[in-house]
Amino acid sequence: QVQLAESGGRLVQAGGSLRLSCSARGLSSTSNAMAWFRQAPGKDREFVAAITWDGDSTYSSDSVKARFTVSKDNAKNTMYLKMNNLKSEDTAVYLCAAQHYWSHTYHTPTEYMYWGQGTQVTVSS
Repeated sequence: QVQLAESGGRLVQAGGSLRLSCSARGLSSTSNAMAWFRQAPGKDREFVAAITWDGDSTYSSDSVKARFTVSKDNAKNTMYLKMNNLKSEDTAVYLCAAQHYWSHTYHTPTEYMYWGQGTQVTVSS
């Protein structure tokens, strides 16, 4: 059984930085896909970034591409999201997602079978 657990969210001032972590248990280290999504109150779940199982390819939404970086450490079964120059519009619950295979529709929430509980990021202006 795959289990995902996010951590690292907190209150931060605009312009600040955070690093989120997603610890994965039970996920094969090959051929999987992992991603970050976020959801603000009253809004749809939004794609943030995705990474292939080997970490060689990463993809980010246009709204965060210049500020956020996704990475992973397979030895630790952990994916990270480094967020710089945070803005008030980045305030949301950030969720980790995973699937056993990579898909060209990696930006779509319905592609992922496994989800964490989320970690709250609040950016004060």
